[in-house]
Amino acid sequence: MTGSDLTSVLVLADCRKEAVREFLPKLEEWLGKRKLEVFIESDIRGYAQRSGHAPERAASPVAQLAVVLGGDGAILGAARAFAAHPIPILGVNFGYLGFLSSTPHPRCFEVLSTALANNCSVEPRMRLIAELNSGGTAVALNDVVLQRGSHQGLLTVSMSIGEEWVTNYRGDGVIVATPSGSTAYSLAAGGPVMAPSMLGIVVTPLSSQGLSNRPIVLHPDSELVLTVTVASGITTLVIDGQGFYPMEPGSSVRIRRHPEPYPILVMDGLDPYRRLRERLGWATELPGDRSAGPPPPVDWSRDSEGPY
Repeated sequence: MTGSDLTSVLVLADCRKEAVREFLPKLEEWLGKRKLEVFIESDIRGYAQRSGHAPERAASPVAQLAVVLGGDGAILGAARAFAAHPIPILGVNFGYLGFLSSTPHPRCFEVLSTALANNCSVEPRMRLIAELNSGGTAVALNDVVLQRGSHQGLLTVSMSIGEEWVTNYRGDGVIVATPSGSTAYSLAAGGPVMAPSMLGIVVTPLSSQGLSNRPIVLHPDSELVLTVTVASGITTLVIDGQGFYPMEPGSSVRIRRHPEPYPILVMDGLDPYRRLRERLGWATELPGDRSAGPPPPVDWSRDSEGPY
């Protein structure tokens, strides 16, 4: 909820970062001058854990907007806190990559003013539900990862989609990611980049022993089942890099699309490709390379009278 109906704001601040500690009083003062009720939480991980103990209740029943000061990890913690009752999140980047926390902190007040005027764009982000056969359910904004321990032998994971068995992955594990998560761990493992507003499920094997195993993109309504068939040691299911569940041979997890996407506020006019260029270093040029930068525009009108 933004605009004239907005009366309260929750600020989740990663105060482990010095820049966040310095910026927080300025933000609190700015919000206070606009007659907004402001709530401050300086321990995002602890706040998410406390909220997770009571998923039937909203994590913050009074706040209508969450402003998160930190990096993408802070956004994931906030989304975990509000998994059952999503409220819009505006991420202000004090980290490195900032794919989720896309607002640069020097432009925080500008973007907040836009949000208060009800002119801020909302990107609905697809989420995943992970259901363990041993009991327990978790919600992921980025990814669900089934992986072996760092000093254990290879892990074999069987994957089925619906009623059909697809393949066995033998290696370090498997990543199942949303489009938002396609630029996280999945990308580092060689997975494809998807536009964050798309719908789809990315499956990326981790250091697979089978050279023919490649990342695949599935229909968003696919239901996957990952089953641990062979494990020589500790196997863990990791949710958004924060929730951890032990897995044993015979354990399985069913993964499907969450029916409700998560609302992420973004700056108007934000160029997602600029984010990719800057975050992934696509704009880097080699010494003496004069071809860097966009090519000259093409006059497509010359094709309008062609033979086709």
